[in-house]
Parts: sequence; structure tokens; C-alpha cells
Amino acid sequence: MNKELWDNILKFDLDNPVSEYGFSTRLANENFWTKQFTETAIIEYKKFMYLAATSSFMVSPSAIVDTVWHQHLIFTQSYNDFCNIIEKQVQHIPSTHNRNESQKFIQAKQRTTKLYSETFGEQPKEIWEYVDMYESLELPKAKLKIRSFVLIGILLFAVMLVPFYYLLKPVYIHIDNPYFITGFIVITIIAFCTLEIFNTNYLSKTIQQFKQCSFINKLSPLELIYLKTQKTSNVIHATMNQLIDANTIAINNDYTIEHTLNLQANNIEEHQVLDTLHNLGKTNYPTLIKQLTTKPVFTNVANAMNALKKYYTKSRSFAKLFYINFSILAGLLLIGMVRLSTGLLRDKPVTQIVIVLLILTIAIIGYLWRLTNFFCNTTIPDFYKKTVLPQTETTTSFQWQYFLLGTAALTTSFLPLVNHLERTNNSSVYSDASSGSSCGSSCGSSCSSCGGCGGGD
Repeated sequence: MNKELWDNILKFDLDNPVSEYGFSTRLANENFWTKQFTETAIIEYKKFMYLAATSSFMVSPSAIVDTVWHQHLIFTQSYNDFCNIIEKQVQHIPSTHNRNESQKFIQAKQRTTKLYSETFGEQPKEIWEYVDMYESLELPKAKLKIRSFVLIGILLFAVMLVPFYYLLKPVYIHIDNPYFITGFIVITIIAFCTLEIFNTNYLSKTIQQFKQCSFINKLSPLELIYLKTQKTSNVIHATMNQLIDANTIAINNDYTIEHTLNLQANNIEEHQVLDTLHNLGKTNYPTLIKQLTTKPVFTNVANAMNALKKYYTKSRSFAKLFYINFSILAGLLLIGMVRLSTGLLRDKPVTQIVIVLLILTIAIIGYLWRLTNFFCNTTIPDFYKKTVLPQTETTTSFQWQYFLLGTAALTTSFLPLVNHLERTNNSSVYSDASSGSSCGSSCGSSCSSCGGCGGGD
């Protein structure tokens, strides 16, 4: 290895100059990538470009590396500066899917894998073996959408009322209230408790089945904070707290905030906070956070985690779980509806059963809605607390402590501002701009049309 060249490539900052929508921020935003995955993809792109610079034959990128390459080509000045460092103008040669060229690209890929192994060791599977970040979860897509299943289920529910009425009527006429109501409520409670245990175990096993290389095992504390709370503001609190601890931001006696003469930022998130605060001047925290919740560096966290939720809820794994829950709860409701029909046709008082069924219907809708969020809001955070973090030594950092302890980890001077914000956060002024964003069907997709790069200077 040419160590001097590699060191120069490694030191090259694709985010220079730092800006609100710089290279890594834009890369993560357009592909719904997590922070760690974006950083890894950039490192692998640099490794690929090192191979392109030092080899005399064509080398071929993975689909994910090609995505980074495509974007770097758009940043023309940065790309030219980068090519000057490697002393080679690496040409991007797109694949035309021509049969005559296919063998050439296959050979290029094989040579790239061999050369990479000799130079850097084993290729990270999450970057080199999958088309996009989410594919590493290996979750086949459900054939029937949840929405379609619910509509079919409602129709079947209506159709089944008649046969179940004639099936259960002979039994119901011999069971008077309050015995039926009491028994029905007990059965309902048992059903919900059993489903809760089943769902928790099912989702816990699901996350443990993901490969170690999957991005879900490498989430940042800020991403986990968003998953747990579903609030971008809590992600911003973490960055603000670190700036306050470093005396970069000062809190005045009237609870306004302003930056100090120490304007050093350790990362893109801190740079964004300081830049926004510089533009606002002396201000209050609600005004600052209203601005920050629209900034890509923070909305990227929400976008990636929302895309994860959408990806999982569309999977066959979740569909199976949802079908089971829906069927059991619908069956429970069906039993109650038949009782209601029996009472109405026999001119019996039905007030109690109507109230119970109304409460049950609301509970079922709420429970199924909660189920769609349970994997991201509860299962993943719990997995990190119980499995991932006990095996690492990084939990002493503030961000990890904030994930584990919540506001109890915030510095004393900052906590009153956060508490005041939470108390007054009852309007859309402080709502998260990106919490409802959707990634569409292309989340995490990357261009796979690149065959490789030419070796010409």
C-alpha cells in the first residue's frame, strides 16, 4: 500500500467547506441513511478511489459506493481537488447493460474484490453485498399490504356476523347479564395481555435475527433517542447540552441564550446550532429550536428512522404479526357483536354491551396503531439497553447517558429551558417538521447502473 497516498485520501474532507446541506448531510438525506452508515459508505468510497488510483485496470464499485461516487461528481470542485490528490482523473463509466460488455464488468468486480482484500482486508458486507442500506435487514416485502388486509378483514367480519349469530345464539340465550359481560371483559383482558407478551417476544426474536453487519446494530444514540421519543427536539437537546457544557453557548439570567466567543464545533450538528444561533443573535430557546427542527442535519435523523419504520411495517415479518393480532381482536369483537345482535332481536337491554363494545373498538384501533410503532419505539431501544450497550464501553458518553436516562442526564442550567419547552409544547409551533415524512418506495435506494471506472488519467 502507498501509505502516503492513502493518508492523504483519508484526510480529504468531503464536507469542506462545512455548510447546512453539505456532502454527507445531502448523501444521508437523499438516501435515508443513518449517520454511521453514511460515514462508512464515504470511507469505502475513498478505499475504492484508492484502488482506482493505484491499479492499471478497471475497478468496479458496489451499488452503495457508486451512490457516493455519483454525488461526489456533482460536487465538481471537490471532485477535481480529490482527483488532484490521487494524481489521477478517474472516469466514471456507466454500464449500458450491453451483453458484450457484461463480461468485462464481471471481471472488473472480481478483480476489485481481490485487490480490496489484498489492500484493506475483508469488505464490509453492508456496503459491498447489498444494493441499499435497508436490504441488509433481509426482510421480504409482504404480498398483501396492511391496509388491504384491514379492508378485507372488515368485509369478512361483516359476512361472518350471520353464521356466527346462528352458531352462538343457542348458547347466548342461556347466559344472562352480568355473567356474560363479566366473562367477556375477563376474556378481553386475557387476550390483550397474551398478545402483548407474544408481540414483545416475537419482535425481540426478529431483531436478534438480523445479521451483525446490519445498520440496525450500529445506530447512534441520537437516532435511538428519536426512535424512543419520536421528537426531533430531543435530538437537538443533546447537541445543545454539549455546547452548553463546553461553554460555547451561554444561558442568561432571563433564560435567553447566545453563543460565546468560543465558537469551536466538534461536528456538523454543533456547527448547525452555532450557525443558526449566530444568525438569530440573542434569542430564546423555543425560537431557536423552531429553526433547528427544519435543518437537514436534524431532520435526517427523523427521516432515516421513519424510513426504517416504514420498511419494517411493509415486511412479511410484520404483516404476519399484524394478521395474527387483527384476527384475534376481530374475533373477540365478533363475539361481542353477536351478543349485541342477539339482545336486539330478543328485545333485551343492550346498553352495557354497547358501552363495552365501543370501548373495545377504540382499544383495538389504538392497540393495532401502537403495534405499527412498537418495533421502532420500544423493541429497538430495549434491544440496545439489554443487549448492545452492556457489551460496549461507550455508554459513559453524554449522548448514551441521555438515551438511557432522558432529561436526568441534562446539565442543571439547561434543564429549566427544556422543561419549559415541554410544558408549552402544545401547538404546531414546536412540532417536528419531519416526523410524518415518508420516504416513498425508493427509500435507501442507490444507483446500480455503474459498471466501473476507467483507468485513464
